[in-house]
Amino acid sequence: MTLPETSQKRSLKTVIITGLSGAGKSTAMHALEDIGFYCVDNLPVFLLKDFLHTLQKDPKGPDRLALVMDARDASFHSAFQKVSADLTTASCSLELFFLEAEEDVLVRRFSQMRRRHPLAEGGTLRQGIARERERLAGIRKDAGALIDTSNYTPHELRRLLQKRFSSKESVSGSMQINLISFGFKNGIPPEADLMFDVRFLPNPYFVPELKEHTGLAPQVASYVLENDETKEFKKLLLPLLAYLIPSYRKEGKVYLTIAIGCTGGKHRSVAIAEEVRRELEKQGEAILLNHRDIGME
Repeated sequence: MTLPETSQKRSLKTVIITGLSGAGKSTAMHALEDIGFYCVDNLPVFLLKDFLHTLQKDPKGPDRLALVMDARDASFHSAFQKVSADLTTASCSLELFFLEAEEDVLVRRFSQMRRRHPLAEGGTLRQGIARERERLAGIRKDAGALIDTSNYTPHELRRLLQKRFSSKESVSGSMQINLISFGFKNGIPPEADLMFDVRFLPNPYFVPELKEHTGLAPQVASYVLENDETKEFKKLLLPLLAYLIPSYRKEGKVYLTIAIGCTGGKHRSVAIAEEVRRELEKQGEAILLNHRDIGME
């Protein structure tokens, strides 16, 4: 039985993540979720056709889907081949990725996780691993890709999968960069990953005609930015960020928060944060900027 035809059917790229327990399926699912896939864990195989059909009919639904399906569903190994054949249509592409690892590696991981193997009931952990290998042997044979994660760290597995499935848009959007200006007198933002103190720069607060304005005002921004100290600071800061941001992205970081602080969070930090945003946007980064304390006394 194939999916019924409907004029509203949308193309739906579907990735099935399966394999051995402890081989990294949760890490794989989170990696794909972070680059825009709609993810579902442990979907029973008997629901697969109806679930995909429903998503295809929803004009606002996702166009990329990742499903973790494995031996926790007792019928998965026997029913999936028939279901996948039914779903292989022009509008529903299926890719099957099988994750596995060496037995000793799986034993060590389960020991570290302190979790029970789903097929080890009534036996040892190694017996559970053996049962699962046997049960999923047919699925493994049909997989489009086999990944042995024995020598991968979670970060390395994330990078591997994100590189495989990322579009240009999702690569640039896979790490959200948040930029915050703040005043030290109101406290350091607890979410900050990187923090830069600009209290050493000349302070517009002590210039009567600038005091009541903020760093968003052109005259204040010019005062902060057009001096030798700030120019030298920018020569050091911008190359540092150009180095750090790709490094954090490579490590699979999802959010990067850069905080820039001055005394009150109204003048210097605001002007510098605006300048950093402009420079990073020139490099193709999407920046979310928040002047946390700009309106505070």
